[in-house]
Amino acid sequence: MKQIQEVFAAPATEEKLQQVADRIRERNIEALIVNNGEEARQLVLERIPIGAEVHSGKSKTLQDSGIFDALQDPNQFNALRHQVLKMDRKTQGKEIRKLIAAPDFMLGSVQAITEDGILVDVSATGSQIGPYANTAGKVILVVGSQKIVPDLETALKRVREYVQPWEESQVRKLANIGTFVGKILLVEREWVNERMTVILVREPIGI
Repeated sequence: MKQIQEVFAAPATEEKLQQVADRIRERNIEALIVNNGEEARQLVLERIPIGAEVHSGKSKTLQDSGIFDALQDPNQFNALRHQVLKMDRKTQGKEIRKLIAAPDFMLGSVQAITEDGILVDVSATGSQIGPYANTAGKVILVVGSQKIVPDLETALKRVREYVQPWEESQVRKLANIGTFVGKILLVEREWVNERMTVILVREPIGI
């Protein structure tokens, strides 16, 4: 485990970070580089208008950077999470699905980025995959440089041998149930101009 952590938790070199940012831009995705989570938070908040409709999963990257908490401020944004928590999943399941399927702004992260700029997102339920791929108006992803890997094979190894075991331990602490790799999204190129932004963070952040 220690060897895996050394491989998948170490920050990328500056040269590699700049190269990956260029590859991401070639895929019609905006790529920005910041030093740490605080700078990422400031940049995110600058890009979302006051009162905008926002949604996100409970990404560790968003939590570590303070972005998740900032998005929940009712004086700043219309966070769909607040609405969903007030709804009954048994009787309003259809309404909940529609509400969170197409937010104006979707925030999150991914588990890996290949050196040629492919974004790799993995989920048990797939709740964020639809908005990332197509249905959200704009997508902002905050990604620590430690998530940069050589290729897709290594990306999936990072997911299965490093990220998934950590997620398993967290879920079991909260609900005493396991988790699994359910759905995988590969973003090779964005169709809509200026729809997707990736904020690369030099310091490792998230898992």
